[in-house]
Amino acid sequence: GASLLLAWQIRNKRVLLVGGGPVAAGRLTWVLASDALVTLVAPAPLHPEIHYRVFEDPATSPSITYHPRKFIDADLDGVDMVLTAIDDVSTSHRICKMARAKKIPVNVADVPPECDFYFGSHYRNGPLQVLVSTGGKGPKLANLIRRRIEELLPADLGEAVEKVGKLRTELRKRAPGHAGGDVSKRRMGWMVRVCDEWSLEELSTMDDKMIIALLDRGWE
Repeated sequence: GASLLLAWQIRNKRVLLVGGGPVAAGRLTWVLASDALVTLVAPAPLHPEIHYRVFEDPATSPSITYHPRKFIDADLDGVDMVLTAIDDVSTSHRICKMARAKKIPVNVADVPPECDFYFGSHYRNGPLQVLVSTGGKGPKLANLIRRRIEELLPADLGEAVEKVGKLRTELRKRAPGHAGGDVSKRRMGWMVRVCDEWSLEELSTMDDKMIIALLDRGWE
């Protein structure tokens, strides 16, 4: 069957990353971008990108705890997600088995049966994120599809999403109401009409004054 695609909020969650090579570098980039707290376990030397993130980048170094050694069982204590990106198949299998016994979601790079989730191929533009997944069947193909999608999207699309988010926040202030209620349904209907009537280019140029003026004209 198909995977259930979710946007997993891992801000301040503890992520264990085992590995210090190029695949681990990609994993590290994505979990740090999601504001996770990373425990990195890998003997030196590290991939240059990982080395920079751990020792030189003031924006990411505080979020990484580095252990320059091989994995030990105690590394799994208290973590919320486990990622392995090492060539040692037997160790990866053991980590996966232990993580699943502890009910911790795990991803073993390049071994689909030992992945509770996939990273897929990501496109990010501000708050906008697009994920293409082949369910582990063809990562390279996922990258090709993602690049094709990226070519079709306007460069300022992320800005448009940001502005719609601001408009939605201001609308909630003016018309508070619980999800599923009458006010919530009317808010949703109004937002749908705005997104249908305004082009992406127009939405991307919307400033605070325009947001207030639009709401002042009536949101119902």
